[in-house]
Amino acid sequence: MLDQDIKDAIKKYAIKNAFDYGKANAGNVIGKVIPVAKGVPIAELKVEVQNIVDNVNSMSKEELASAYSKYADEFAAEEKKKAELSAGPHIEVKGAEYGKVATRFPPEPGGFIHIGNMKQCVLSETLARKYGGTISLYFDDTNPEKCAQKYVEAIKADTSWLGVNFAREYYASDFIDKVYEYGRELIRKDLAYVCFCDQKTAKENRKNGVKCKHRQQSAKDNEELFDQMLAGKFADGEAVLRLKGDMKALNDVMRDPTLFRIKRAVHYRHGSKYIVWSTYHMNTPIVDSINGITDVIKGKEYEKWGEVHEFILKSLNLPLYRVHYESRLRIEGNTTAKRVLRELIKNGSISGWNDPRLVTIAALRRRGIQPQAIREFVLKSGFSKYDGTAKMDMLMAENTKIINPIAKHLFFVRDPLRVVINLSNLLVRLPVLPGSAEFREGVVNGIIYISGTDASAVHEGDVIRLKDLRDAKVILKDASEIRMEVAETSNNYSRIMQWVAEGGIACSVMIPKPLFDSSGRFSPDSLELAKGLVESYASKIKLHEIVQFERFGYLILDSNENGLQFILTSGFF
Repeated sequence: MLDQDIKDAIKKYAIKNAFDYGKANAGNVIGKVIPVAKGVPIAELKVEVQNIVDNVNSMSKEELASAYSKYADEFAAEEKKKAELSAGPHIEVKGAEYGKVATRFPPEPGGFIHIGNMKQCVLSETLARKYGGTISLYFDDTNPEKCAQKYVEAIKADTSWLGVNFAREYYASDFIDKVYEYGRELIRKDLAYVCFCDQKTAKENRKNGVKCKHRQQSAKDNEELFDQMLAGKFADGEAVLRLKGDMKALNDVMRDPTLFRIKRAVHYRHGSKYIVWSTYHMNTPIVDSINGITDVIKGKEYEKWGEVHEFILKSLNLPLYRVHYESRLRIEGNTTAKRVLRELIKNGSISGWNDPRLVTIAALRRRGIQPQAIREFVLKSGFSKYDGTAKMDMLMAENTKIINPIAKHLFFVRDPLRVVINLSNLLVRLPVLPGSAEFREGVVNGIIYISGTDASAVHEGDVIRLKDLRDAKVILKDASEIRMEVAETSNNYSRIMQWVAEGGIACSVMIPKPLFDSSGRFSPDSLELAKGLVESYASKIKLHEIVQFERFGYLILDSNENGLQFILTSGFF
C-alpha cells in the first residue's frame, strides 16, 4: 500500500504533465516519482500511477487549471531556479569534463530554420564553449520528400550570419548503409521485425496494446524480408521495420515504433540510390553516438522518446550521451510549424520563408533583427521545461539596445499633405546622430510636407513647432493644402511635427503585425503598407542599413530598385 506522500507526488506530477502537454502520460509521471518512491515495487507503482493519470485525464480544462493553480508557485520556483542555474555561462552539466564535450545542432533541411531552432543551437554552442568543446552541424535528412539542397544552403547561411562556428558538418543520409547494419543487428537479436500491417491496423494495435501477428516471424525470416525491402520487392508503405518493444508499456512510444520505412522519392543528395529510409528515432541516436556526441539538447516533446533511444543504443552496445530537454520557444501571434508555413506560402498568404512577418531567421534578418539580439533573447530562458509564449516586443527590446546608437535619424511623413510656408532658401543642417559631426542637409524654399495624421489634428490659428526648424501658425487649411506663417518661438505651441522639405523622396514602409489573430486564424491584414516622403538624405542610405524615422520607428532599407522600400523593425506607436 503506497503512503499518502507518494500518492500526492504522483498526483502533483500527473497534473503538471497534463497541464503542460494537454494529457498526462503515465511513463513520464513514473520517471518523476521514482526518486520519492524508493522501495516500492515497480508493478505496484505503475498501477497507482495509471489510476491517478486516468483520473487527471478525465478532468475538464477548468478543473485541471484549478488543480494546477495549487502547485503553480512551487513549479514556477523550481523552473526559475533551474533557469538561473543553467542559463548562459552558468550552465552546469554533471559528469562533463573540460575539453571532452561535443554537441550538435540537428536541423532537418525541409525548410528554413526559425528562432525556436536557434534556441537549441545557441544553448548547444554555449554548453560546448563553457566546457572547451565543439559543436557540429548535423543535417537530419532522411526524409527524401521534404529535404532539399536549397534548405541546406539557407541553414548554413543563417547560422553563419548568427556567428555559430561549427567544428564540422555531416549528414544523416551519408550514414544510411551503417544504420542498415545496425538494423540487421537488431533483427538478429530478435529485437526488430518486418511488419506488413496497414497504418490503421498498426495504430489500433499500438493504442490497444495488441501484439502484431508479424512479431512471430523468426529472426532469419525478418532479415530476409528486410533485405527484400532494400531490394525494392515491396511498394511504398507496404512494409516497415519495427522495434520489438513492449506493447503493454505505459510509455506508448515503446509499443513497437517504426525504425525504417520505404520511400521511393528522389533524395536531394543521393538520388534514387536508396528507397528504404530510417526514421528520426532510429538514425539520430545512432549517428549521434558513433560521432562521439556527448551532450544533446532536445525539445521536451521528445522526452518520452528517450526510453526508445536508450533501448536502441544499449541493445547495439553503443555509447550513451547526456540528454537535456528544454521548452519550445513560442512567439505570440506567430508559428514556427513548417507544415503551416509551407501551406501559407503555397496559397500566397505570405511571400516566402523570409516574409517579414515570420520568425524564421531569414525573416528576422531581413527585418533588421541583429544576431546578438537573437542570442540574448533565446539565452534568457536557459535550460527550462517551462512552456511559455514570448512576445515579439521582448525580442525588439533586445534589438533596440543594439541598433539605437547606430541608427541614423531621418524625418518621414506618412500620407503627406503640402504646406506653404514663408521661408525662402533656408539651409537646414541636422546631425545624422545626436552629437554626430556628420550632418544631413536640405533647403526649405516655401514648400514642406507634414503627415496626414498631423494635418488632421491642426486647425486654423494653431501654433505648432516644426521640429528643428521653426514655430509656425496655421493661417489657412483645406483638404489639399495648409498655409503657415513663421511665428515667434515660445512654449505656446500645440504639438511638435515632423516635416520633409520639397524634394523629399517617395518611399514605402512594410509594417509587420501578428500573423494570426487571437482565435488562431491567419490575419490578412498582418502586413500593412505605409507610403510617404522621407528627407532627401535617404538617397545616401545603403541597402540593408538600419535607420530611425523619428517619431515613427526603426527601419531597415529592404530595396532601392523601384524607389525606397523599408521594413519596420520596431515602432514608436
